[in-house]
Amino acid sequence: MINEPKQMQRAVEAFVLEVSTAMRDVVQRLPSVDGRKVEQDVTTEAFNLVTALIDIDRRHTDAELWGVIFSFWKLMPNELGNAKADDLRQSDLLVGRSAWLDRVSPMMEILVSADRRFGTNHSRTYYDRSLYLAFTVAALDASPSRGELAAIDTLRTNLLAAMEGLPTSPLAGRAEGGSGPAATATPPGASGPAPGAATPDPAEAEAEEAEAELPPARPIEELLAELDELVGLDSVKTEVRLVTNLLRVQQLRAERNLPTSPQSRHLVFTGNPGTGKTTVARLLAEIYRSLGVVEKGQLIETDRSGLVSGFVGQTALKVMEVTNKAVGGVLLIDEAYALARGGENDFGREAIDTLVKVIEDRRDEMVVIAAGYPVEMADFIAANPGLASRFPKSIFFPDYSDDELWAIFTSIGEKAGYQPDAGAEAAVRAWFAAVPRDKGFGNGRLARNLFEDAVARQAGRVVAIEDPTDEHLTTLLAEDIARPGEGPRHSNTA
Repeated sequence: MINEPKQMQRAVEAFVLEVSTAMRDVVQRLPSVDGRKVEQDVTTEAFNLVTALIDIDRRHTDAELWGVIFSFWKLMPNELGNAKADDLRQSDLLVGRSAWLDRVSPMMEILVSADRRFGTNHSRTYYDRSLYLAFTVAALDASPSRGELAAIDTLRTNLLAAMEGLPTSPLAGRAEGGSGPAATATPPGASGPAPGAATPDPAEAEAEEAEAELPPARPIEELLAELDELVGLDSVKTEVRLVTNLLRVQQLRAERNLPTSPQSRHLVFTGNPGTGKTTVARLLAEIYRSLGVVEKGQLIETDRSGLVSGFVGQTALKVMEVTNKAVGGVLLIDEAYALARGGENDFGREAIDTLVKVIEDRRDEMVVIAAGYPVEMADFIAANPGLASRFPKSIFFPDYSDDELWAIFTSIGEKAGYQPDAGAEAAVRAWFAAVPRDKGFGNGRLARNLFEDAVARQAGRVVAIEDPTDEHLTTLLAEDIARPGEGPRHSNTA
């Protein structure tokens, strides 16, 4: 247990040192800010952050309490000088602290204001040091609670909102690409195989070349921001951020050779077609790569047809072939429940049995996401005793509301250079409202189908105009939208 408090002490000291330096610069620039007790105020800020995170789940474990004492007794000798874990637990020093996380602190607001006025980057210092401190607190226990992980997400969200528009925000300049480890390069002077060396296998050379061209891993903040920009899916976004936070805590403990509670990283995605399961899986693959869970971060998609053969002995080979492609990344199995259908002699069962073995044998090399309808996915998990333990977490993707479908429709239009007028908006909304929300409701795919149908109808209308203007070419009218009950049908594919 000694290692954990020492690591927290270092995180606290780094916070106090760097944020105090930032605050002193602000005091020099803004004399109206009281700078007489900068270090004491920053120490209090660190203490408030640490105790708020510890209090969020009301557990107050020994590891957490000793972490507080070890980190702050020199900085706050009057309160913690001779305290022990039980003393702190029985006092009211940590009671009610979690409320501190409800809003951005006045200190952060001061730093943000200074950055906007003077072009400094002090709020970024606060952001980096406070999040690192938060993850360090969560890493005190081998199994951080869901409440702690959610509190870190709240902290991150509030800080990013306060920094919105600042050049030093972690989200600034995302379009230019993130930073990460450099791609593997050829060593200097290595222009080809040495004389007498064996001729390289073409397939291996191609694989090595593809690996060498792997782009740098994208920053976590960039990936989470892209997740946040997806239409709807609030509950899904929350679950993905909690998974990400847990992985970051486990990564922190692993870097310090601390034990972690072993947890399967494989997931089940349930929901109707077109709810963003593939998009989220692709982002998760990149997140897993950025956190070092997988090496490459590619997403390989498959379904029953890609895993099951109609001949004896061939199904296991197909499963191995597909999973080999997913090594270093994520394998997404769409309509995974289809593997569990059929009689005892159906080769889908063989595919499941082989998949379970591969997941176990290569558990540190790849992540598997099984997707499909909620009820049917329960049948899939029940098809093999090994699946339940390997897929312990399920994320439900809800259907989009009419407002969210309209947002998807307009987003597709903006990217394609089309703008619906008020009449078209009313027609689109009426069309969505008339579609039954039954099993297999097409969601985002439905919005895309309707848009593509509207563009085709608009083209038929505009071609009759002798000299169409740019407005003619880019505006969708009510007459371009299918009437309720006609036009594109919603898909029944998952």
